[in-house]
Amino acid sequence: MSHLQTIDYVIILLVLGITLWLGFRFANRQKTTAQYFLSKGNFPAWALGLSLLSTLISSVTFLGYPAQGFTSNWILLVQGLMVPVVLMGTIWFIVPLYRKVIGLSTYEYFEKRFGMFARYYSSSSFIIRQFAGMGTVLFLIAVAIHEMTNMHPFLVLGVVGFVLVMVNLKGGMQAVIWLDVFQGFMLFASGIICLLVLLYSIDGGIAEAWNIASANNRTGFGPYKWDVTQLTLLVMMINGAFYAIQKYGTDQTVVQRYLSAKNDKAAIKASLLGISLTVPIWTIFMLIGTALFVFYKQRGLPDGMQAEAVFPHFIMTQLPTGVIGFIVAALISAAICSLSADLNSLAAVGIEDYYKKLRPHKTDKQYLHMSKLYVVLSGLLSIAIGGLYLLTGNEGVLGVIFTVYAIFSGGIVGIFLLGLFSARANRQGVNIGIIVCILFTAWAFLTSTPVGVSNPRLLLDLGDYNFTHHKLMLGVYSHLIVIVVGYIASLFYPPPVLEPNLLFSSWRQNRQQEKENSF
Repeated sequence: MSHLQTIDYVIILLVLGITLWLGFRFANRQKTTAQYFLSKGNFPAWALGLSLLSTLISSVTFLGYPAQGFTSNWILLVQGLMVPVVLMGTIWFIVPLYRKVIGLSTYEYFEKRFGMFARYYSSSSFIIRQFAGMGTVLFLIAVAIHEMTNMHPFLVLGVVGFVLVMVNLKGGMQAVIWLDVFQGFMLFASGIICLLVLLYSIDGGIAEAWNIASANNRTGFGPYKWDVTQLTLLVMMINGAFYAIQKYGTDQTVVQRYLSAKNDKAAIKASLLGISLTVPIWTIFMLIGTALFVFYKQRGLPDGMQAEAVFPHFIMTQLPTGVIGFIVAALISAAICSLSADLNSLAAVGIEDYYKKLRPHKTDKQYLHMSKLYVVLSGLLSIAIGGLYLLTGNEGVLGVIFTVYAIFSGGIVGIFLLGLFSARANRQGVNIGIIVCILFTAWAFLTSTPVGVSNPRLLLDLGDYNFTHHKLMLGVYSHLIVIVVGYIASLFYPPPVLEPNLLFSSWRQNRQQEKENSF
């Protein structure tokens, strides 16, 4: 494997320098918690759209999608393809709803609709998923840079961790947004460059690449079965629909972008831009994995190489000096961007959902100081999780990420949909639905998760009463359980007295009223 040259290191250091500069560039503007977490009205819609793109595109996309395309077909891309299908019909009322009824935390809506238990349950689920995802991103970046440079992976964790914490600590949301814009352009350029080089390098061109990929089951979205016990197209479509609502409707990282916009129109425009750009990016990097398989099918690959290391290997051995530095810089920047957004959102939830409840009479300056402390602590914990992944090893990281989303989604979408569409659903009923969901998730996870290598066994073996469906369906079922059980249980309690603007019907009435007033 070739080594990085001086020009490559210059490019990487330049990108890291720009990243740190953006953090310090906005350091003096973070005077209040509102400025630190939202900086409302300071961003054009296109910048927020690119920020949404960069928030959702990280090292998981940069390395996980090529690894998946290298080892299998495109089935995991279906989850991303479901996002615009679902959201084009829902983003119009989700955005104005949040901008009217919450201040900072997404989960404030859950409290206003169903009480404190729903808020803490949903916010804690978000925290668990975020830390699991952030640890995986750091693991991926450490593996990739180690493969490219032989730099010790724990040193990579330290450097990347330091930069992302400093950016967030100093620059807050303003630094995060503009860093995302910078990263968005780098991501598009790097993906297109790599895909074009791969297609040009394959003997026989695109036609031969398609023939080889098809013959080796590296194309398509199958298996095409009506089966929920395996990873099928049906499973991914159902899971993807719920993923879209969960990510764009209940995820603090995304909702914070809605709140940062100048007005509802700008927030919706930013959302549509972000949604329209993510699918092409996901597709490009999945196709890179397919092209990598064909390329190394023709030329051979060193024995024992992990799938996550194939793309870095290609970058280091097949791309020219300078381009290598740009791609590596884009990879590092992708990790820092997504993690910076995650850190900012985790701190926002920590302050708004927990610290302010425990210490309600502090000054805003004290809350701002504690917010920055939360950023540091969250960053350190994420680095520790990434280090744990390195120590224990990991395979199929993209599959792990999707499984974690499914298991720890915990019926959040069910709570959200009940709150949005059912005026009859109430606090008591939803709390019962959440408890049933927790019991179901514990049973399903324990009776379907094997442990051990030489002689694997289930954590809990109940024989015929084990959960036998694919784990990605676990998240789907948890949402449905909350909806069904929560609604039925609500019928045994009095109807709730609701604030305005908490329901979809309220949004529809307000929109109709606005149309009538315009005539």
